Amino acid sequence: MSQKSKLHLHSRNKNKLPYDLLSLLKIQPKLKSHVTLNKIGKQSINFSDSRAVKLLNEAILNHYYGIKHWEFPEENLTPPIPGRADYIHHIADVLAKENNNEIPFGDKITCLDIGVGASCIYPIIGVVEYGWNFIGVDVNKQSLESAEGIIAKNPTLKGKIKLRLQSKKQSIFKGIIKSEDQLDITICNPPFHATKEDALKGTRRKVKNLTGKNTKTPVLNFAGAKNELVYKGGELAFIQKMIEESKLYSKHIKWFSTLVSKQLNKRKVVKYLEQIGAKNIIEIPMQTGNKITRIIAWSFISK
Repeated sequence: MSQKSKLHLHSRNKNKLPYDLLSLLKIQPKLKSHVTLNKIGKQSINFSDSRAVKLLNEAILNHYYGIKHWEFPEENLTPPIPGRADYIHHIADVLAKENNNEIPFGDKITCLDIGVGASCIYPIIGVVEYGWNFIGVDVNKQSLESAEGIIAKNPTLKGKIKLRLQSKKQSIFKGIIKSEDQLDITICNPPFHATKEDALKGTRRKVKNLTGKNTKTPVLNFAGAKNELVYKGGELAFIQKMIEESKLYSKHIKWFSTLVSKQLNKRKVVKYLEQIGAKNIIEIPMQTGNKITRIIAWSFISK
C-alpha cells in the first residue's frame, strides 16, 4: 500500500494518536517491567508478549474509556483496542445513513455482537462511546461468565449489555434471535482459521514478524481460545453461514456486518451477498498498524 493511500484510524477513535505511555504506566504500574526501546529508540512494549499486550490494553481501557475492571482468563484472546474501536465507529457511520446523517446515540440502538468473547470488548466500547444497548452471544459458557463479571464490576455497563449462550455451535442467529427482537445492527469478528494447526502457524508467523525469531510455543505469545480462532472451513465458511442465516432474520435485524480479514474472501463474500439478494452492501476498509482488514455490511431492506 502506497503512502498516499495509507489508511488511518477513524477520526473519532480515541487511540488515533500515539499512546501516552507515561499516563498508561501510572494507571497500570505492572506494565513498567514490559517497557523496552523500539527500533527508533522510543519507549514501547514487547508486543510479542501476550501478558504485556493485555496490561497495555487494560491501561488503555481505564485511561480512555473509564473501565476500571477488565479481567478475563489468560487463554482468551486479548483484543487490541484501537482496531475494535474503529469497527464500532464505522458501524455508527452506517447507522447514521438512516438517521439524517447524524450519529445515533443512546438506548434507541441495539447491537448484536456475534462472538462477544470473554473480554466483552465491542459492547464496552459501544456503550461508552455511544450509549447503545448490546446483546452479546457466544458458544462458550465460560466466556459469557467472564463477560458477565466485567459488566458487574463496571457501573457504566450495568443494564446495557445482555448475554446469550449459543448452544447450537454450527448456527449463527438460529436459537439466538427471539420473536420479539428488533435489532439495528450485528457485528462479528469471525474465526480466522480452519484448523488448530493453521492457527498455530499463523501465531508463529506473527511472533516471527514481531521478534525476528522462531518459536515452538506461540501460545505464550498470543492468547486465543479455540472457538475464537478456529471454525471448520475457516473465515469464509463462517461468513457464508452467517449470510445464509441473515436472510432468515431480515425482519428482525436492519443491518448485518462482519470483519473480513482476507482480501480474496472479500470478493467471494460480496458476490455471495449479491446472489442471496442483499439490497445494500457496504465495504469499509480498515487498517491498524500493519494489519489491513475490512468491514462488510449488508441489509435486505430497500432504500
